[in-house]
Amino acid sequence: MNLKLALLSHQMQRWPRLKNRQSPQTSLLKRPVIRTADVSGSMAGTQACCHLGRWHQGWCPDGPAEFESSAADPIHKPLDTTHGVSVQLPGSMKPSSPGMNTISRKDGRQASELRPFAVEWDPMGFALSSVIVRTGRTAVLCSVCHEQGVPRWRRDQGLGWLSAEYRLLPGSTPERQRREWLKLSGRTQEIQRLIGRSLRAALSMEALGENTLLVDCDVIQADAGTRTASITGAWLALHHACASLVSQGLIPANPVRAQVAAVSVGLLQGEALLDLDYSEDSQADVDLNVVMNASGELLELQGTAEGATFSRQQLNLLLDRAEPGLKQLMRAQNEALRTQ
Repeated sequence: MNLKLALLSHQMQRWPRLKNRQSPQTSLLKRPVIRTADVSGSMAGTQACCHLGRWHQGWCPDGPAEFESSAADPIHKPLDTTHGVSVQLPGSMKPSSPGMNTISRKDGRQASELRPFAVEWDPMGFALSSVIVRTGRTAVLCSVCHEQGVPRWRRDQGLGWLSAEYRLLPGSTPERQRREWLKLSGRTQEIQRLIGRSLRAALSMEALGENTLLVDCDVIQADAGTRTASITGAWLALHHACASLVSQGLIPANPVRAQVAAVSVGLLQGEALLDLDYSEDSQADVDLNVVMNASGELLELQGTAEGATFSRQQLNLLLDRAEPGLKQLMRAQNEALRTQ
């Protein structure tokens, strides 16, 4: 009993105190050189540097926190032209209808404006396909591997299968995330099931045949929207992976039948905001994740009343805010495939 009490006391002393903890003074990621996906075509195929900004206060997945930007270090700091050009996508990321903003967003975006979106192809040499997708300061590594055969319960049906895994890497947040060795958290299980369902909806299992595709989404840096960025990026890796299987003669035709993207929307002080960052997500009254295909059909809706209930009218408002953003993301996906 004394040993148990001693261990408990030791763990309580190590528990993070977000209010008193000083934030790091340097960016969590260095400026990576990436390939942009600009639907306007003005930056297609160019190399660009992505400045991911700095974290200014504590962050915890299950608790509130804020990020603050100083005048000396804005979130979207202009880049030295000797290191490339900005990742801002002027042709796709600007709001379709500016409207009146009652809320001033910390990064200067309009309510209907996406964060800058960029893609780096094939950072992993051994995976069938891989991408790093960046939405603002959120960055996710998405990879696809192939295995011949299917799970036992799927055998002798002539159908393929896709499975997805999702993890937050230890250094993806200011407070180190412990690896989930023995048991996955409920959040991790929920997110990877969402990713798997969304991607399976894009595939023809008959065309895939008795082959299994294994999708891994590892969050390199988290500033909200990790599950939606995972879906958007994993679809790109999936499309390229299936094309590779066709070119290798392992399957007769590309089984990807639908284009899929995802985005978050939320209600903050009564206003519908598109593509929330963490400072907004942690304060939003309503948080909604929307997964849609290119036909405008909904694949998944995950909505939560965090601080207040919401009406059917407000739900429609959120969906109306999400749909143009999803179409913009799909155009960016198409451009990324063309510039691969």
